[in-house]
Amino acid sequence: MFLQKFNRKHRKLNYLYKIKNLLNIKSTNLYIFAALFLIEMYTETEIKSLIDKALINTITLKSPSELYEPVLYSISVGGKRIRPILCLLCYNMFKETIDNSIIMPAIGIEVFHGFTLIHDDIMDNAEIRRNNITVHKKWNKNTAILSGDVMCIEAYRLVSQTDSNHLPQVFEVFNKTAAQVCEGQQFDINFENKLFISDDDYLTMINLKTAAMIAASAKIGAIVADASISSSESLYQFGYNLGMAFQIQDDVLDTYGNPSLFGKIIGGDIISNKKTFLLVSALIKAQGKQMNNLENLLKSTDIPNNEKVKKIKEIFDELEIKQFAETRINHYFKTAMEYLDKIDVKQYRKENLIKFVTELINRNY
Repeated sequence: MFLQKFNRKHRKLNYLYKIKNLLNIKSTNLYIFAALFLIEMYTETEIKSLIDKALINTITLKSPSELYEPVLYSISVGGKRIRPILCLLCYNMFKETIDNSIIMPAIGIEVFHGFTLIHDDIMDNAEIRRNNITVHKKWNKNTAILSGDVMCIEAYRLVSQTDSNHLPQVFEVFNKTAAQVCEGQQFDINFENKLFISDDDYLTMINLKTAAMIAASAKIGAIVADASISSSESLYQFGYNLGMAFQIQDDVLDTYGNPSLFGKIIGGDIISNKKTFLLVSALIKAQGKQMNNLENLLKSTDIPNNEKVKKIKEIFDELEIKQFAETRINHYFKTAMEYLDKIDVKQYRKENLIKFVTELINRNY
């Protein structure tokens, strides 16, 4: 890490002197220019590289291999690494040096997320995750359950490597959030057997299942960086609203996304009658013949999957559900950015974070 940071600084210094000579900057002004130029702000690409290397070095094959091979497989198939990237970007707004005191809890969050995906795929009987066969389909359900369990334990081991000054606060946030994720998943299961749920029911579920961990990731980065209580809370709210926008966007992509980019079967949520923002909204808005058709499609057990997806998508289009979802996404994203504006750091220190979350919400995968 030291050598990497030294090389980064060395390259910057060489570049700095080239600019000085090119622009004929006086030496007296160079010190001010250099101070601003040499501030360490990590890009998303650099941070993702740090995360991937840490995961490779930390998650290794052990005995019995039948337990740990699925763990390595789950980690190796990649993913967007949203939570640890967000954690480190929020940390880097306040601190320059990214070291193991923040890298370890950040990848702990990612490993915990991986554990939840393995168990979610079992409950949903999903076959594809990130364009790869799901763990329980590649091995079997019992192995997937155990591998998920050991990932959960490993996540706690990694988070526990937070420095001792911040560990109690970090564990308090992490423990609370881990329970919330499980609560959200239980609500998701409960809703499978209900035809109608309210908008508030749905929002409560995704708050717990998705937004809470994204919010916690941002807050943990702030805590370890010694940010003020108000900044930490603002970043939590920033992450919460970002997470809400992200999940609704994920619901949209499951129906309207490009299957080669999305990494899952398009229409999978429709096939399984999953309570997404699109379906919940359609059930609230539909009337008369539309409602009858929608109910029949949801209750039918003999309609081919591709036909079911096509017909329910047609109802979504008639009700302009996609546009309604996009309006809600924009609302949450705007609110997230308002909380980010409250953070008392120079604007240039927020730029990489702003770029990351903007691209995240505008994604098509």
